[in-house]
Amino acid sequence: MVRIYGNRQIKTLPGLKTRPTTARVREALFNRWQHHLQGCHWLDLCAGSGSMGAEALCREAGVVYGIDRSGDACRVIRQNWQALVTSPQRFQVFRGDVLKQLHKLHGQTFDLIYFDPPYDSGLYASVLDAIATHKLLKSTGELAVEHRLNTQLPTPATFQICQTRIYGNTALTFFQVERSP
Repeated sequence: MVRIYGNRQIKTLPGLKTRPTTARVREALFNRWQHHLQGCHWLDLCAGSGSMGAEALCREAGVVYGIDRSGDACRVIRQNWQALVTSPQRFQVFRGDVLKQLHKLHGQTFDLIYFDPPYDSGLYASVLDAIATHKLLKSTGELAVEHRLNTQLPTPATFQICQTRIYGNTALTFFQVERSP
């Protein structure tokens, strides 16, 4: 079990199949995004137990989508989010390869995107490129990528890094759509 906003508990997967985002990193992210959550469209990539999307729902996100490859993870995410969603909020969980699922989201846009893949998955470049190619991030939105401290993230041509924050061996890098001068 993991505790989230409002001292609520959510289910997690047993064992080491997922690496939950630490409470410290979750708190830092939500402190940064606190004024952008109400009614936002949130996308949680490699969602694991869905703790980040659950926090977003608790903090009044309007729409929360999650993608994870594991069927077990998707079941836990649905259970967690169903227990938290209130009207008029809505959510959807997609099971499958993150790149294929992102392709299916073409034409939709999100205010906030959180991407936390398995650190050694090799997904960073391809997923960041897919987000940029499909224009999934709104021009006023922000993308946060969780990664190991020493990982060099690629920056798609249409994105710019606005900040990197470090929490022990974990880092969060924030991207925005590049703005024309």
